[in-house]
Amino acid sequence: MRVDPSFDTFVEQRSAALLRLAYLLTGDRGHAEDLLQTALLRTMRRWPKARDAPESYVRHVLINLSRDRIRGLLRRPRETAMPEDTNAFRSTDPALDGIGDRRMVTDAVAKLPIRQRQVIVLRYFEDLSVEQTAELVGCSTGTVKSYTSRALSRLRELLGDFHETNEMRVFQ
Repeated sequence: MRVDPSFDTFVEQRSAALLRLAYLLTGDRGHAEDLLQTALLRTMRRWPKARDAPESYVRHVLINLSRDRIRGLLRRPRETAMPEDTNAFRSTDPALDGIGDRRMVTDAVAKLPIRQRQVIVLRYFEDLSVEQTAELVGCSTGTVKSYTSRALSRLRELLGDFHETNEMRVFQ
């Protein structure tokens, strides 16, 4: 797709100011960059119309996109941060008591080297065979077994007492 040189010039000259506007609308740098990128793409598509007052056009698009984003956020359930104290999850329902335990396990799995993490996730969380895991990871079955052994050993170290009391429940 060919882009009009005047559009390129406009983007070079005004993108910093427009990014500042997008940031002020969203309050988040990442969302602001996404918003501006989308606004510039829409402006580029309509450049013959927007060429007369491009900054005004982009501002209008940014405002509309930020409104759409806010509407989308309001439709979603509110997210809350997890409390540091996992005892807050204790309840009379045994299924709910496992939430804190799962968090400990996923944190421990995240500390494994990438290949060991891949093997553990595929073998125990996705319930794949050694052969299926080897095919997906791109290694031999012996390597999968070796990674699994090392990863389980490291998880035992990371989880300490938790491992002994919950081993069967976690990996079922």
